[in-house]
Amino acid sequence: MIKSMTGYGRGESVWNGHAITAEIRSVNNRYLDCVVKLPRMYNFAEDAVKAAVQQRVSRGKVEVYLSVGPSETGGVSISVNRPVADGYYSALRELADAYSLADDISVSLLSRFPDVFLVERTEEDRDEAVAGLLEALSKALDEFDAMREREGAKLAEDVRNRAETIKQLTAQVEERAPGIVADYRAKLTAKLQEILGSTQIDESRILTEAAIYADKVAVDEETVRLRSHLDQLAGMLEQGGSVGRKLDFLIQEFNREANTIGSKCNDVETGRLVVDIKAEIEKIREQIQNLE
Repeated sequence: MIKSMTGYGRGESVWNGHAITAEIRSVNNRYLDCVVKLPRMYNFAEDAVKAAVQQRVSRGKVEVYLSVGPSETGGVSISVNRPVADGYYSALRELADAYSLADDISVSLLSRFPDVFLVERTEEDRDEAVAGLLEALSKALDEFDAMREREGAKLAEDVRNRAETIKQLTAQVEERAPGIVADYRAKLTAKLQEILGSTQIDESRILTEAAIYADKVAVDEETVRLRSHLDQLAGMLEQGGSVGRKLDFLIQEFNREANTIGSKCNDVETGRLVVDIKAEIEKIREQIQNLE
């Protein structure tokens, strides 16, 4: 399946009472550049997140955002700091006895003193935390891939259509080739007749000049290679997968053949066809810049 390098996906999961949200988006890039943004206390999961992305994405500038909400259970434990509470209680009893005060010590009174309660954050299992984060990321990647596949299918179809146009234009170039030599021979004969008048024209000389010109402007090798490149292009699109970089190299060969054809042919009509071919090649190049 052909995929675009641009896409967006979102996924959610719940772990240990935490609501986790993952978002992933990407734009074009020559290589894979993955940036992960996590809450600071979960930075230990960054390598696992990057590894999960690398398994699904081969090219593009990818940004991953992971947010972790507070736990429904609070994520903390509260206990009585017995030594401190005992100290306050003993001090209050001593104060009451020393000054003959009423013994009105209560829980409410003791709880007001600092450090009577210990508030501790519940230790969370790192492996479970990573698993929860990756669950949300996996859902985001599924949506992300689905969007990239839809866009990739559109891009591939456009490339196929333009490749078919190039094939048709190449056929027209091949059809024009014999006529170019015939036109040259006719023009050469007419020019010699104009110069020499009634003098006998050396037909063998004209044939030799026409043969030299035919060899000079022959583009059959280039058109054959261009057709071969078109077949390679079709095969890569059919194969699917991460073919963007290969197609980028292949399109350079397209340009090379088109430029050679253009430099060989002085025929105006063939020149127009070459311009049209190069225009389609450039449009294909722009499209494959978006393919993974």
